[in-house]
Amino acid sequence: MYPLNPATGRLSVRDAWRELAWASVSANVWYLGATSLLTDVSSEMVTSILPVYVVLGLQMTPMAFGAVDAVYQGVAVLVRPGGGFLSDRSRRHKLIAGIGYGVSAASKLGFLAVGAAWTPLVAVIVGDRLGKGLRTAPRDALISLSSAPERLGTSFGVHRALDAAGAACGPLVAFALLALLPGRFDLVFLTSFWVAIVGLAVLVLFVRSAPPGHHGRRGRDVSLKGALGLVAEPGFRAVLLAACALALATVSDAFLYLTLQQKAGFDGARLPLLYVGTPLCYFALAGPMGVLADRWGRKSTFIAGHVLLLMLYGSLFGAAIGWIGPVVCVVLLGGYYAATDGVLAALASATLPVTLRGTGLALLATGTSLGRVAASLAFGVLWTWWGHETALTVFAAGLCVGMLLAFRQLSSVTSAAA
Repeated sequence: MYPLNPATGRLSVRDAWRELAWASVSANVWYLGATSLLTDVSSEMVTSILPVYVVLGLQMTPMAFGAVDAVYQGVAVLVRPGGGFLSDRSRRHKLIAGIGYGVSAASKLGFLAVGAAWTPLVAVIVGDRLGKGLRTAPRDALISLSSAPERLGTSFGVHRALDAAGAACGPLVAFALLALLPGRFDLVFLTSFWVAIVGLAVLVLFVRSAPPGHHGRRGRDVSLKGALGLVAEPGFRAVLLAACALALATVSDAFLYLTLQQKAGFDGARLPLLYVGTPLCYFALAGPMGVLADRWGRKSTFIAGHVLLLMLYGSLFGAAIGWIGPVVCVVLLGGYYAATDGVLAALASATLPVTLRGTGLALLATGTSLGRVAASLAFGVLWTWWGHETALTVFAAGLCVGMLLAFRQLSSVTSAAA
């Protein structure tokens, strides 16, 4: 490992840029990243075709798809704290994560069997999201426990880069399959299943169940009382409040893309390309942003990521943004995710006890997810009643307030975590 600068307690500039080779990132993180890459290829194959499959393939109504989408988005959020607590309680993060990956993989075959029957289709979707909810917190806990404290940002950056690469590749694979064999949704689901199985195999065969030394450490008791007590911990509470405040002012990708489409006036059929462009930018920037967070400071990088989001809001006010609008959108949005997603996990990890690492990360993810759900509902109401420019104005103002609150909260986080 590269030595820390004794004056600042952080990496020197030279060593931070040398770490762009990520040589100091543990093998466990790389294998977890490979698992996430393959799993995201699998899941995004399904996500990208689900609207067409439900509405056109199964002849369900748009209202029915709305209900399906609500289930798809909501189940994982509700299950995630349970997955984190269970993995901490059992001290078997790899096992719980593996069960989650396995349940999601099996659900891909379920899509082949249920047809247009409403109840079985919802059951399959619930199974897929249950798997995601179970695996996310144990996986992030393993990343955290497999990394040196001063390199948490780099490790999460590497993982999120690989995860984003999978998110970008999944829709392309699905598009290619349906272009070659139109209407063969069954082939997409079958391919998705086998890709997920390969990802699960990487986890089972190569990821260590527990990094040496961590299970022997003493820490807070893993109990429901102890888990709830995390909210009272000053460091973690500050990170949680800051993240939730900012989530409440975060416009969803779908609304941003729809606003961009209306302002730029491009063909709506090209909208899915934005779902590929943003993960590609995220992939390119996540690793460097993780290194930057370890060098410059995680809370500073996290706040700077939201400045990029505010710049994106501002760019959508242009009277005629033309062809450059989509380019600016995907770059700023990809940069925002690169500077916030993994960096937030690293920031929170440094404030959490080892024995409740998975539980704390799950609570954080659940809080921010619920905040974004509320933000989406609010943005939709504002757009419907007063138009998208008014909605953007309100959210831009809210984001400014959120950044001020977040900066105030995060200023109390210790330098080791920040």
